[in-house]
Amino acid sequence: MSLRPDLVGCWIFRTSPERGIEILLIRRSPGRIYPGIWQCVTGGLEGDERVVDGALRELVEETAIGLNEIEVLYGLDQVNLFYADHIDALMAEAVFAAHVRSTVEPHLSDEHDDLRWVSPAAARELVVWPAYRFAIDQIEWLVEHPEHAAWLRAGAWATDGTAPPSPGAASR
Repeated sequence: MSLRPDLVGCWIFRTSPERGIEILLIRRSPGRIYPGIWQCVTGGLEGDERVVDGALRELVEETAIGLNEIEVLYGLDQVNLFYADHIDALMAEAVFAAHVRSTVEPHLSDEHDDLRWVSPAAARELVVWPAYRFAIDQIEWLVEHPEHAAWLRAGAWATDGTAPPSPGAASR
């Protein structure tokens, strides 16, 4: 049985020797569901859109970060299943992480009113849900274990029978 998620979540992070790992958190605008919470890029899938394409579309819509600014897109080994009180149902969210160039600066949509590049420790303090903290832990693990992280890179290699890209090769 396969399960199509209702939502996609995409964590954005960058790395540099001076600052280490920085995670982008964006704050929900007033008047929206969950106003004021710090989160990753999150949104619903459109029609029969591929899940990974939904994550990439949401990145552009919410932060103006496009493909040319992503070094590697990872499919995290995480699907969040949670109760959504506003619709009285369970929802599923497929979770991704985009490693972007160290110079990338996002531009917010009206869905969010603030953004911060923060350390993983600071991100864990700002986010609300335990699943968010787990995703942050995974990002740290990806950076610390590039030889294993290659297996989580999103892309056709996973189903076409070839080996994953090498850690230094870009993948989108």
